[in-house]
Amino acid sequence: MPGLVNALVIVAVAALVIARQFRARAIDTDRRWWLLPVILAVVALREPGILGAHHRAESAVLLAVELLIGLATGAGWGWTTRVWTAADGIVWTRSTKASIAVWTVGIALRAGVFALGSTLGLHQDSSALLLGLAVTLLVRSGILAWRAQSLGAASRPAPAYGDDKPSVLKERV
Repeated sequence: MPGLVNALVIVAVAALVIARQFRARAIDTDRRWWLLPVILAVVALREPGILGAHHRAESAVLLAVELLIGLATGAGWGWTTRVWTAADGIVWTRSTKASIAVWTVGIALRAGVFALGSTLGLHQDSSALLLGLAVTLLVRSGILAWRAQSLGAASRPAPAYGDDKPSVLKERV
């Protein structure tokens, strides 16, 4: 049953986060941006079966690869998100088309790791995927908070990879 609960948590959090990121929204750098990823990590680490009982070393390698994919996906997502300051000084963010590509590659790599583990007969628990999602969100949120703080009261947008808009457009919120 915990595997089903973890799967539902993964789907719910991913759907919520992805849906929210493609709308312009204000970012608050004083907010506890790290709280949701830490909660997800605690939920993932509470499970005793994160590593397979019969192939602990191989399961640990798969977990490390999952965490590296999460790290890379979070960094890519954080750097491809558009960040700008409005005239009133509020910092806004919105994911770009390049962010969609980062998510797609991250999901494909995670599916490949799962397929490799299944082919090798290694135990893979949903808590490893949940921990990878926590790392992704932590890295992305940290990069966005850092980028937002570095903007200060600037009135021009911070560049994002794949952002092909040459000027700041007023967006309805």
